[in-house]
Amino acid sequence: MQFDPKTLVYDANGLISCIAQDHASGEVLMMAWMSVESLTRTLETGAMTYWSRSRASFWAKGETSGHVQRLVELRIDCDRDCLLALVTQEGAACHTNRRSCFYTALRDGVEIVLSEPL
Repeated sequence: MQFDPKTLVYDANGLISCIAQDHASGEVLMMAWMSVESLTRTLETGAMTYWSRSRASFWAKGETSGHVQRLVELRIDCDRDCLLALVTQEGAACHTNRRSCFYTALRDGVEIVLSEPL
């Protein structure tokens, strides 16, 4: 069956959440939003392209930082309203220059920083 991005379930703003995960280690790197067009661009180029809500524009991961994400495999959840992108990450995934955006853990009611910037 040929994939059509329009068959996914998008929110009222035309966006769908996408979790980026390192394809080799399984580490969760980040979550970002995608539109039909950003998903189409990603599938055509192999370069992860998201929709920036704050800038209201497309955001090709690494276009300014050089920390590029390349798509290895895209997975769709059972409700078709969330994506999992297995990627190859060059450098940091987080805008704080950390490998992952999920660098803070909550343990016994206390926030613990798990990693420092690269």
